[in-house]
Amino acid sequence: MAEVCPTCGLPKDLCVCGEIEKEQQRIRIRLETRKFGRPTTIIDGMDDRNSNLANTAQKLKSFCACGGTSKNGQIMLQGDHRERVREFLVKTGYPEENIELQ
Repeated sequence: MAEVCPTCGLPKDLCVCGEIEKEQQRIRIRLETRKFGRPTTIIDGMDDRNSNLANTAQKLKSFCACGGTSKNGQIMLQGDHRERVREFLVKTGYPEENIELQ
């Protein structure tokens, strides 16, 4: 017998909890200028409980070909990558209307 999700009650292979969580998140992508005038892209508003921030940060760094880190519920990327981050998040299933560029 298949395992049942404790949240939605559906079998694990049909579970939609992850997709529902993605739809409810309000993600903010902004640009900050750090020391010596270097631009830094900050992504916040992603829920760390259901989406692994470290894994997402690693994929974003690879996609944008830049350095960065994830800490305190934020992902920081070196450089101005706001449009590329938005494109990546839409590809991974986050709704475009919940992503705010600043």
